[in-house]
Amino acid sequence: METEQSKQRATPGTVTAFARFALLGGGVGIASSLAVAALASWIYWGLANALITAASTLLATELHSRFTFGAGGRATGRQHAQSAGSAAAAYAVTSAAMLVLQRLVATPGVMLEQVVYLSASALAGVARFALLRLVVFARSRSQVAATVRTVRPVHATTARAVVPAGPVVLSHAA
Repeated sequence: METEQSKQRATPGTVTAFARFALLGGGVGIASSLAVAALASWIYWGLANALITAASTLLATELHSRFTFGAGGRATGRQHAQSAGSAAAAYAVTSAAMLVLQRLVATPGVMLEQVVYLSASALAGVARFALLRLVVFARSRSQVAATVRTVRPVHATTARAVVPAGPVVLSHAA
């Protein structure tokens, strides 16, 4: 059984976490890009993007919980909800980028669509990394640190205030 202290040591540094985030998130992102393009040939692009974003967010959150940020296990419901909020922002960014592309270019080719979509996804991904590291999975690290700090008993001492028995007289100096 792994101790809380060894879990804390297993928390990767920022560079390692970003490399894992890029590898895992990028892999999910590329697969999502291809899935959106395929699904959009059958249904409205915005709906295809929403469905793929939801599925890929669930998968990516699990991967990031287990491997990227050193949480050591499955993501909690709260972490999924917080991650979903960042995914909603990413959805807005990718959708806006594609809408702008469609307004600027009458018939964009698949390659241009992929470049725009992946660029918007990369921008949103960097913002998501910061949010996930600093907010969503930071709680896990701080909880582990708090648990490690409270392993040793803390003996509190309190100072007793001495209250005079008689009345207190305040004088004014003129």
